[in-house]
Amino acid sequence: MIKYCALVLSFFLFACVDNDGRIYPQKVQLTESVYASATVQPDSLYQAYAAVAGILDVNLVEEGDEVKKGEPIVQIINTSPKLNMQNAKLSLQLVRENFVGEAAILNGILDEISTVELTLKNDSINYFRQKNLWDKNIGSKIEFDNRKLAYELSQNNLRLLKRKYDRTKNELSTQVQQAENDYKTARKASQDFTVTSKIDGKVYALYKNPGEIINTLEPVAAVGQSNRFVVELLVDEVDVVKLDIGQRILIVLDAYGTQVFEARLHKIYPRKDERSQTFKVEAVFVAPPKKLYPGLSGEGNIIIAQKEYALTIPKAYLMEEGKVLTDQGEITIKTGIESLDKVEVLSGIDENTVLLKPDQ
Repeated sequence: MIKYCALVLSFFLFACVDNDGRIYPQKVQLTESVYASATVQPDSLYQAYAAVAGILDVNLVEEGDEVKKGEPIVQIINTSPKLNMQNAKLSLQLVRENFVGEAAILNGILDEISTVELTLKNDSINYFRQKNLWDKNIGSKIEFDNRKLAYELSQNNLRLLKRKYDRTKNELSTQVQQAENDYKTARKASQDFTVTSKIDGKVYALYKNPGEIINTLEPVAAVGQSNRFVVELLVDEVDVVKLDIGQRILIVLDAYGTQVFEARLHKIYPRKDERSQTFKVEAVFVAPPKKLYPGLSGEGNIIIAQKEYALTIPKAYLMEEGKVLTDQGEITIKTGIESLDKVEVLSGIDENTVLLKPDQ
């Protein structure tokens, strides 16, 4: 009987098959994996949106530029908000000057208080001197009454000035707080017209040109990490339950031909894409390629299980309900891991069992 050998591409092993479809189970290295389409993206990539609508004044950076967190990226025309901010700043400076500056209103009141305190001191001395004389029946009643009246008026003036000082201090403090709030509000309104970077990274895309209309629903830029990339993979919903963090992934990128890169499963997103019926997972390269660009595409195989010597049969020989066809009839087998074209046999048959292809 003539035999031929079929090449098992994934493991570079050979299994012998009779020309009438009779085969024997073979012990080979078997790897079970989950296929996924792959796309390279910068880590922490996000779309930057404007907080307000308007007209783009200028792009403050170019695509490919490195940016720091908080650095402006896009400026929207904001003439009115900017003027409001400047006016609010001037008002704040004015009330602060009135409150704590060299020409502060409170300083003037303190000067008045100092003057009245000196007058009170003098009136006090005159009053008690005259009182002592009057107690000894020396001097006139009118002079005593005048000294007493002057002393009491000075006391009253001092009380009024101190109340005026406290009231004015509270009013000025309130004005400063209100001016600070107005300035913060105006500055925030003005800052809304400037789109800034949320991270230290690189500008990968600018979507608008000066003069174009900006709205809050369309992104104006894409920003992400400049030296760290991740691989986004789309996994079929029937396979996602097989995945665990840390699993090994073999990735082939179109830009690098047949070169294989190793990665590790880093994150599993729990939400399913209803349109594609897939789940997105994220992987990190163990040793990344020297050059990577956003959007590079390829394929990935997530290694679920691997055995060095597994008794296997082609999937084409496995019938429904886990049965195979042999010279002695149908036999139920117990299966284990499986690859694209092979399945592991755990029990039911051995290497000496002759298998027949179904429907032969």
